Amino acid sequence: MNPQDSQIHFWAVVVSLMPDSLPQMDVDRPGPGEELNPSGQASTPRVAASVIVLRGAGDGLEVLLVRRTPEARFMGGVWVFPGGAVDAGEDEAGAALRELEEEAGVTVDDPGTLVRFSRWITPAEVKIRFDTHFFLAPAPSEVAPVIDGQEIVDAGWFAPDDALQAYARGELELVFPTIKHLEQLARFATADELLDYARGREIVPIEPKVIMGGETARVVLPGEPGYDD
Repeated sequence: MNPQDSQIHFWAVVVSLMPDSLPQMDVDRPGPGEELNPSGQASTPRVAASVIVLRGAGDGLEVLLVRRTPEARFMGGVWVFPGGAVDAGEDEAGAALRELEEEAGVTVDDPGTLVRFSRWITPAEVKIRFDTHFFLAPAPSEVAPVIDGQEIVDAGWFAPDDALQAYARGELELVFPTIKHLEQLARFATADELLDYARGREIVPIEPKVIMGGETARVVLPGEPGYDD
């Protein structure tokens, strides 16, 4: 099987992992800039940080998503949570706040309001890998995202379920980690409920695997059948 076919199967399975309540979509191409690694030698993931900004303390949860420029070689046109690589001399929280300000024009004055939520590591079978620390942050009062129009070309507030439904209709382009986070966030009615749940949780790194089987590939998460084989 050639690398392009492997990528198509990879992302087709990603879509199949969406909840049964959402329509499944056929995928005829890989995610923008994503490639499976045929060498068998796993690349070292780069440390990254991302912020899930929340609003809706008592009347419905919404999260901030930003859209990367379609001109980007990697993840072009994809809607993501603001974030990026951790630079030398930064910790994950500092990088998350810097990226949030650079990409969305949102300033969080008190780093202590950040709550660690999850840590995702790109599968070893993929070429470009990140070890991403996700944080929750309540939106500052009256915040209005400001984009640069170059790296980031759009931004918006979405109820998690609405974002997933828009993805299913082909209106938003999302990738696997964003989809899985939105599925989890959709279980919470308000930002306060989500933050209360997240505070003090033990963060266990999640590293999906891509399992090849003949002419197909499937993505499995920790705890799913085949992950520990």
